[in-house]
Amino acid sequence: MSAAPTVSEPGLLAKWREVLRTTNPPAGRLDPVSKWLVLTRAAVLPMTITAGLVAGLLAVRQTGFAWGWYLLALAGIVLAHVSNNLMNDLFDAEVGTDNANYPRALYAPHPILSGLVTRKGLMGAALFVNVLDLAILIVLTAARGWPILVFGLGGFFLSAAYTAPPLRLKKRALGEPDVLVVWGPLMVGGTYYAALGHIPWQVILASIPYGLLCTAVLMGKHIDKIPWDQPEGTTTLPVLLGESAARRVTQAMMAGFYVAVVVCVALRALPWPALVVVGGLPVLVKVWRSLNEPRPDSPPPKFPVWPLWFAAIAFVHTRRAGALLVLGLAVAAAAGIRIHT
Repeated sequence: MSAAPTVSEPGLLAKWREVLRTTNPPAGRLDPVSKWLVLTRAAVLPMTITAGLVAGLLAVRQTGFAWGWYLLALAGIVLAHVSNNLMNDLFDAEVGTDNANYPRALYAPHPILSGLVTRKGLMGAALFVNVLDLAILIVLTAARGWPILVFGLGGFFLSAAYTAPPLRLKKRALGEPDVLVVWGPLMVGGTYYAALGHIPWQVILASIPYGLLCTAVLMGKHIDKIPWDQPEGTTTLPVLLGESAARRVTQAMMAGFYVAVVVCVALRALPWPALVVVGGLPVLVKVWRSLNEPRPDSPPPKFPVWPLWFAAIAFVHTRRAGALLVLGLAVAAAAGIRIHT
């Protein structure tokens, strides 16, 4: 009788791709990089990278653009997002929001509750990332002046206040506006300022469309969490509005992205090749249909992040629309088409 074939363990690159695709650990032994990707929820970091690319492509053709300061700022906002994810898990576990039956521990392993890391270890990781980010903030402030502090410390305050006592903005229906400001004017505007040392009003306006996309993802996530948040008194915006109205608002944010891009192009805050974002409308139509209906009772086969549903489909649209925005700005930069400042 022949022996049963053995199933080989996936290679490291395959494991990392799996984590980045699903936010969940890969099969087999968890290597240090995969563990870090899981702990930091690295699957959602492309949202921040896209914000940084939007800023860089708006700035790259302007006089005085400095690659070094831009890349350092890009690293800074990515680290800030990593810190935000670590601190959210830490603070939500501390106040009891995250537990074994809450979606955070169901769609992916919670760092502390799953035993991936101790509370002390998670606190140490957050401290390490924040120290690195602080060093970047100091260097950029020395190079570009005090406005960097406004962008950097403003982002840190809003990120920490999102879940940390006493403000806990998420619990007061202020988490969604928080994300709009952070992923819009603070990330895009701050990175642009670091690259050039100044910022026109057009760039702040141009940051709003992408901020709407990121906020739509959070709206979807909070709609998914209504059955858990409402009984616990966590008044996210979807809890305040109710599921049906929250789904309409999420649709309005997604449609608002396209309207905002057109307005920005008309006001010359975005170059005209940014209109390539209309290529995202077919995905919007599919996502729109899903938002017209309540969440299904059970997930489709091999759906990796259940019980999240609306968050996942909103993320699909944000990824496509954000990529098209970057593509349009890259074409404009290559052709030397600049925004009016």
